[in-house]
Formats: sequence, structure tokens, C-alpha cells
Amino acid sequence: MNHMRRAFTLLEMLVVVAIIAALTGIGITLGGSMLAKSRASACLGQLRGIGVALQSYLQDHQQKLPEIASGRLSKSDETPVLETVLRPYLESDQAFKCPQDKEFHAKSGSSYLWNNTQSGKHITQLSFFGIENRPDKIPLVTDKESWHPNGVNILYADSSSSNKLRFATGN
Repeated sequence: MNHMRRAFTLLEMLVVVAIIAALTGIGITLGGSMLAKSRASACLGQLRGIGVALQSYLQDHQQKLPEIASGRLSKSDETPVLETVLRPYLESDQAFKCPQDKEFHAKSGSSYLWNNTQSGKHITQLSFFGIENRPDKIPLVTDKESWHPNGVNILYADSSSSNKLRFATGN
């Protein structure tokens, strides 16, 4: 019996290593993209939670939006902001943290900005860049930065959240 031992050639080994490297690269790219999309979805969920808290606030305050600043630079700042005024309506401070935010929440207490042009207004009297009586087009809360693949997430006055701009300037 002729027992010949077959081994991989150098060329075959290089081909296998190249295929594994290519598959790994594709996997890392897809994995990173999927992770970013899941974090963007989680952020939209956080904004929906803030919207629910805002609805509770409105019920307690005769349908008037809070008079608050857009944001603050530091947690030690005493200025009334989104994360201090709505905090009693949410379970934890983490409700104001976007999963993609690696900096702002730790410093200021929130990953989000309030549209202070709407501060103190009755929910039925909102206007923004000439848009009136369209709560689905009036932004109230946005990400502080464009962390997500599709841009900035926005909470609108109708309590919906989206990464699509629904407002425009001009006629």
C-alpha cells in the first residue's frame, strides 16, 4: 500500500488566510453598522420616553411647556434644563443618555437639547420657522450631536421621534 501524505501548499495556506481576513473584515464592518443602527434605535426610544414624560409634565402644568434653557455645560450649573425639570417624570438619569453619547451626558447630564424657542408656550400655540398648528413638524428635543448614521434624532411636539427632518424654513 502506498500511503502518501498530503499537506497544504504555501499557496493554499495563503488563499485560506486571505479568505478568512476578507470574511473578518466584512463581519466587523457589518457588525459595527448593525451596532450603530441599534444604538440609534435605542436613542429614538429614549426620546419617546422623554416625550411621555413631557406629556405628564403638560398634564400637571395646564398644557404649558416648561420654561427651560436649551442645555447646560456642567451638571453643577443650576439653570433649569430638560434633565432637571423632567427628571421627576422618568425612572433614572439614564433616560437622558443616548447610547452613542460618550461625552455630553457625563459632563452636562443630558445627550439632548431643548428647543427653547418653545419654552413656556401652551402646547396648542407652538410655532417654528413659520410652521403653526403642526405639532408633527415642530421639534422640541434633539440630539446634541449627529452621532447616528442617519443624522440627528428629533422628538417632535406630537411626541413622535424620528431621524427625518419634518420642518423647513421659508414658504
